[in-house]
Amino acid sequence: AKIAESLIAELIKDEKIKEKASFKVMGPYLNIFLNKSEITKNIIERILKEGESYGSSKALKDLNVMVEFSGPNTNKPLHLGHLRNDVIGESICRLFAFCGANVFRVNIINNRGVHICKSMFAYQMLANGKTPESENIKSDHFVGDMYVAFHKYESEHADAEEKVKDMLKAWEKGDDAGLMKLWKQMNDWALQGIEETYKRTCISFDRLYFESETYLKGKDEVLQGLKNGVFYKKCDGSVAVDLKPIGIENEKILLRQDGTSLYITQDIGTAIFRHKDWPFNKMIYVVANEQAHHFKVLFYVLKLLGYEWAGDMHHLSYGMVNLPEGKMKSREGTVVDADNLLDALHEDAKKEIIDKGRADAIDNIEETSEKIALAALHYFLLQVSPKKDMLFDPKKSLSFNGNTGPYLQYMGSRISSLLEKASSIPFDIADVDFNLLSSDVEWALVKTLSLFPERIKKASDDMDMSVITTYLYELSKAFSKFYHDCQIITEEDTGLSVARLSLCKASLIVLKNGMNLCVLPFLEAM
Repeated sequence: AKIAESLIAELIKDEKIKEKASFKVMGPYLNIFLNKSEITKNIIERILKEGESYGSSKALKDLNVMVEFSGPNTNKPLHLGHLRNDVIGESICRLFAFCGANVFRVNIINNRGVHICKSMFAYQMLANGKTPESENIKSDHFVGDMYVAFHKYESEHADAEEKVKDMLKAWEKGDDAGLMKLWKQMNDWALQGIEETYKRTCISFDRLYFESETYLKGKDEVLQGLKNGVFYKKCDGSVAVDLKPIGIENEKILLRQDGTSLYITQDIGTAIFRHKDWPFNKMIYVVANEQAHHFKVLFYVLKLLGYEWAGDMHHLSYGMVNLPEGKMKSREGTVVDADNLLDALHEDAKKEIIDKGRADAIDNIEETSEKIALAALHYFLLQVSPKKDMLFDPKKSLSFNGNTGPYLQYMGSRISSLLEKASSIPFDIADVDFNLLSSDVEWALVKTLSLFPERIKKASDDMDMSVITTYLYELSKAFSKFYHDCQIITEEDTGLSVARLSLCKASLIVLKNGMNLCVLPFLEAM
């Protein structure tokens, strides 16, 4: 009890603390009673003043963060798995920048190797000179169709796999002009289509790296490591590294016996090029958890080669995206193409708008439907912690009620509409009487708004955007309760209206900030 009394004596010396709280000793306990009006005033004023920067910080100031994500192959279009990768990568970049970091987005384009040659071989054997234009097919889908066609061809021709390996050897020599021309043409087709999908899904990069430009650097590094004795040559001529020092029994092949490269060879070269191009303090690879072993080995190999910055590299792994029908398989053509999925979501959103009789209230139904589709997709993909596998349900993702992207958009449009109707009411934050916000639902909303910076920090520390999606749903529910229980615009009490409108404005700012971090398009009307 004496300690409690002495604590009060110290606390009340600070005038700022006295403004925010009162204190009472009850036996050995010190009870603190918050001044709700003062706290409400501070929170709302801070949000309205900081606007788009509310929740941001300088926690990662001077940190150079490079983030690799997407990593498409130029033998097929982006699919549902890429979409999860892309939105995790893009949102993490936005989050880190929001916390003060210098962020550099990179993408590795896997444009060489056996899988690329399979599409090329199928084109040579089966396409008869057709093009995406002649077939009126999106260019990356055209290339993807060749990849699927190869596996059908392979089932009927036992020598197909061997011929593809011969093609890869010829490609690496680079002296077959016709082969190189075909490779460039099919890569251009694939990249053109993939870039269209990136634009559609609001995904961007500061630099693209191409495996074809980096794999030779990886070969040189491996051969130098062999010369220095950190790697060894096997009896079949392949080059390997011993992994027992990092607790892995099996060795890792770094160069095949015929001298051709593997994925890890390319990644070694790419990592070295990247650090030279943009010296990072932190490098994050957004790649599926199936590659956890690969990155453990990659970071170890780079350290063996003498690159100390390999200790600043991290693997942000994420789980698989499955469908109710099961796992997707590219070679069997059962993958859900990103474009096809977005098209389906777009049409379903459009139908929902029409069915609800809202078509006339929206300026551009096609644009609105597209934004609803993207919010549905991205929110659904982010609301599950990255490390977990997930089941994507298109119908659930599009619901306008519950824990979904469209629900957040609906809440944002509701607040926007309310503020538009109240635009004629004189508003000056300096004149707001925050004592009028006295109900439990108003206090609950204020407390939720105050949590945003804390949730930003946790999401950044954990590299987990589900922390933000969960928060946005909590905020929307708190606002919905406030909207339902409290009459916001009332002619009888303008002071109360202004106070509640200030709470609406603060809620809209926080909702927008969070949605932007999660790559969720905001809609003022829907």
